[in-house]
Amino acid sequence: MPPRPVRDQCTRSKTGGRTLSLQPREVQEVLDHARLQQGDEQWRAKYAIRAGIEGTIHQAVAVTGMRRARYLGLHKTHLEHVFSAVALNLIRLDAWWNGHPLDRTRVSHLASLGLSLPA
Repeated sequence: MPPRPVRDQCTRSKTGGRTLSLQPREVQEVLDHARLQQGDEQWRAKYAIRAGIEGTIHQAVAVTGMRRARYLGLHKTHLEHVFSAVALNLIRLDAWWNGHPLDRTRVSHLASLGLSLPA
């Protein structure tokens, strides 16, 4: 490959460069249609249910480490899952009784520094 004198102005990659990926027309049309549907209130309501389920799964993994069972055998693993579910329910009840929201919204690094853009 011949040397490119202005490569560092285009990319910081040492081995590759910028790439442009084009989908076949049919695939791109399906993607465009799906993105249009995401603006619909009915789609958002349906997605909110999924987001709630995903949040519960994330909480179970983060709090109890449910990705891997600590025990061998179906009965012990089932018991571990039951105890994990009880623990999550107790955590949620405690948060509800004390008025603490469970959702931790993500804060960007810039926002955490307290910086704001000049007007």
